[in-house]
Amino acid sequence: MSYRTHATYLERMNKLGHSSETFIPPHGGYAGLLAYRKALVVFQGMVRFCERFLDKRDRTIDQMIQAARSGKQNIVEGSKVSGTSKEAEIKLINVARASLEELLEDYRDFLRVRKVPPWPRDSREALFVRKLGAEKNVSYKAYETYIETRSPEVVANILICLIHQTNYLLDQLIRKLEKAFVEEGGLRERMTRARLAERAKQQNR
Repeated sequence: MSYRTHATYLERMNKLGHSSETFIPPHGGYAGLLAYRKALVVFQGMVRFCERFLDKRDRTIDQMIQAARSGKQNIVEGSKVSGTSKEAEIKLINVARASLEELLEDYRDFLRVRKVPPWPRDSREALFVRKLGAEKNVSYKAYETYIETRSPEVVANILICLIHQTNYLLDQLIRKLEKAFVEEGGLRERMTRARLAERAKQQNR
């Protein structure tokens, strides 16, 4: 599966903070982040899952909507706040990861109640779902036909696969952000470097 766009974003994240020209680096590029696009697909798929298979009076619906929305929105918020607070960005991405884990357990429970096992990681079905998401510009359209027409057990498994993919991408992002923070610090450290660089420039004139 290709994660080229996601990898490009992570590479850019690693370079933040090295410039002496500014202490607020570029930020807010969540739309180009594969983890965000996958989380968006999970949210859209979850909405259709609830509409197709769950009773509108089921309290689980609200919980699933909140978990899926949190998974998506915290990536957005983390990206927006990254320019001024790396600590906040790391925290928000971790919240997104935890929210999707909660949603994952809801789908597992759905299958448990029906005594249907989740697809093994390397099963033919799971590999097919991974292949569907191989395009770098992946969207809900790639999965729509299956989510709209397959049985509840199959759709739950499709969404489980998608959540695993999203969580894998978020784990990558969290590791990169933590590494960048340890090596480069946050806003205060960047401000200090900018002041020192400006002071050195003035002294050399």
